[in-house]
Amino acid sequence: MSRARKPQTIAILALPGVQLLDVSGPLDVFAEANAQVGTEAYRLRVIGSRSEPIRSSSGARLLPDAVIGDRMTEKLDTVLVAGCPNAAEVSPDARVVDWLRKVVPATRRFGSVCSGAFFLAAAGLLEGRRVTTHWAVADRLAAAFPGVIIDKDAIHVRDGRIRTAAGVTAGLDLALALVEEDLGRDVALRVAAQLVMFFKRPGGQLQFSRHGEAAPVGRSGLQEIQRWIVANPALPHDIPSLAARMSLSSRHFARLFTQEVGVTPAAWVEQARVSAARALLESGDAAPKQVASQCGFANADTLRRTFARHVGVTPAEYRKRYSAPAGA
Repeated sequence: MSRARKPQTIAILALPGVQLLDVSGPLDVFAEANAQVGTEAYRLRVIGSRSEPIRSSSGARLLPDAVIGDRMTEKLDTVLVAGCPNAAEVSPDARVVDWLRKVVPATRRFGSVCSGAFFLAAAGLLEGRRVTTHWAVADRLAAAFPGVIIDKDAIHVRDGRIRTAAGVTAGLDLALALVEEDLGRDVALRVAAQLVMFFKRPGGQLQFSRHGEAAPVGRSGLQEIQRWIVANPALPHDIPSLAARMSLSSRHFARLFTQEVGVTPAAWVEQARVSAARALLESGDAAPKQVASQCGFANADTLRRTFARHVGVTPAEYRKRYSAPAGA
């Protein structure tokens, strides 16, 4: 087992509106690592953009140990940027971006938890790199920063000096991976056991995604088609039959649907069927063959392959984790 020769300072940048667990989760992992090795392997610091308490998205307040712009009395080994629920909508504070550009190059590694990736991307620190973020904002990160390579399924990603984590609780997974890097597998295993968390979480974050369950979009006729598909997932739903419901030619319907909904009819039908299968797996105990039949899949094998592609785990694994307990 490798041990740090001197304490490594890990700084978590927490901005107004920060998701509290993005900060407290990793801090608890690093603190537990200190307890497990019986020495201060990590010095932990919370950095704010102002000197006053940082109000989190839950209303709880954090007291920063330092403020950006202050002269740091210690070298920062690792900088992590915590996420904020509104990070995808707001323009980053120029002072924060300037601070990241100045401080990050001197660190051994850096990264983000959840939507904290938006701040690093705004500073130009993720260009051409593979990262992850919360599944709900991954597409917006990709659209805002096309030079960043987004892995939408990963729980956490390592790319050179960069470490990024998906949403909220994934910050614990990332912190545990950093402990394993620094202090070895045995220490990381003991930390995971003490915190009652997976050492390696099974599956990716697509199993948590609900992207395919948005409200119908487009003109009223298209919304009616989408509601019809959701209500009747077992029907064929080929383009000619759907087009006939709107009294349109197949070609015109396919073009209109793709234009207004944003995906092809076939892709939308497939996602609706996967959503229907998720609901059945969560609430019942139907056999895979029955689930496939009720949701419009040709057979259980087609269900398994399609489900795994969309959700990241097999139907059997999904049911094991998310089905309601008997009698519930």
